[in-house]
Amino acid sequence: MIPEINTWAVLLATLSSMVVGSIWYTPKVFGNYWMRVAKVTPSSDSKDATKPILITLLASFVTAVVLAGAAALSQHFYGGNFLANSLITAVILWAGFTASRFITHDAFEGRPAGLTLLNCVHELVTLLVMALIIGLFGISAA
Repeated sequence: MIPEINTWAVLLATLSSMVVGSIWYTPKVFGNYWMRVAKVTPSSDSKDATKPILITLLASFVTAVVLAGAAALSQHFYGGNFLANSLITAVILWAGFTASRFITHDAFEGRPAGLTLLNCVHELVTLLVMALIIGLFGISAA
C-alpha cells in the first residue's frame, strides 16, 4: 500500500521549513546564540550558503513526504480527524527519531545542552508547522 499524499501540501510544507529556519536562526531570534555555542562563523560570501540551503531543501522535502505518508497511514488506521492525526504523528516521529537522535549524538559529541535543546525544539516547531499544512490540505492528492 502506497499512502495517499497531497503533493501541494508536501511542497508547501517543504517551503515552510525554510521559513521556520530563517526565522528561528535569525540573529535577533536564536541565531546569535546558535552561532556562539555551535561555533559557527558567518561567512561574508553569500555563495557559501548555497550548498547548505540546497541540502536543507532536499532534506525538508524528504521529511515532508515521510510525514505526509505517515499521517495518511495513521489516518487510515485510526480514522478521525486528519489534522489531529497529522499533528500527533509529527510529535511521535519527532520524539522517536529526531529528538532522541539529536540527544544521543550531542551527548557523545559533548555539545552544550542548550544547543541540543535549541535544535530539538526547532525541529519540533518545523514538524508541527509541516503537519499543520499537511493536515489542513488533507489526504487526497489534489
